[in-house]
Amino acid sequence: MATQVLNGIAVEVSGEGDPVLCIHGLGGSSNTWTPVLAGFDGFKVIRVDLPGSARSDVLASGLGIQGFVDAVVDVLQQLNVHSAHVAAHSMGTIVAQHLAAQHPHRVNSLALFGPLVCPPDAGRSGIRARARLAREGVTGMQQIADTIVAGATSRETKVAHPAVLALVRESVMRQPAEGYAQSCEALADAESAPLEEIVVPTLLVTGDQDSVAPEAAVNAMALRLKHAADVIVLHGCGHWTTFEKPEECVEILQRFYRSVN
Repeated sequence: MATQVLNGIAVEVSGEGDPVLCIHGLGGSSNTWTPVLAGFDGFKVIRVDLPGSARSDVLASGLGIQGFVDAVVDVLQQLNVHSAHVAAHSMGTIVAQHLAAQHPHRVNSLALFGPLVCPPDAGRSGIRARARLAREGVTGMQQIADTIVAGATSRETKVAHPAVLALVRESVMRQPAEGYAQSCEALADAESAPLEEIVVPTLLVTGDQDSVAPEAAVNAMALRLKHAADVIVLHGCGHWTTFEKPEECVEILQRFYRSVN
């Protein structure tokens, strides 16, 4: 496994087989998918750091959902990948939905963890406030990381899995402050993709304690998708699905890909 930098985007490629493109969420990186790589056995796995996240550069034009879509399309083109299964988490699921709607020939299926259509209007101002805090630098990013650990992981994770808390905290704290701030603003401005136009098989997974992607909202999302599988709700899980419940996510991915191949 080696990292390539394609037009400023860090990309890890591993394995052989049909391609799977993995898109992380806000505060994530290619490592969002490290605990669940076994779920992609038999596939060529393409993991990106979105523009402005982790090791990837901020786009000169600034960051937005459309820019993220364009960036992952560019990665696929540079890797000579015509189409791929797409797995995504959190904000990355918004990117994935727009990708599937705009480029249907490029997307073979969607596996969406902690899925969002777009932020609720009531939450947008808070996301913009987080962007302002991020621009305070190291102290701001630490405060954001601690808030996310407290609010976006489950009670069970807090009690039994302190290493997961450290992993979430580190993932957020290591983000470049300006890239994270612009990513917050991209999320705050995000609008729904035309879900009714998405026709590929779609898997939706959330946690029973996921306040970002609560079960009711994910069920409403499923009703708009023509080929959504049943919503899977993981017990004792918050929003960081692949970190909090990796074994279950591996099994879910394996079942899903058996069903679509």
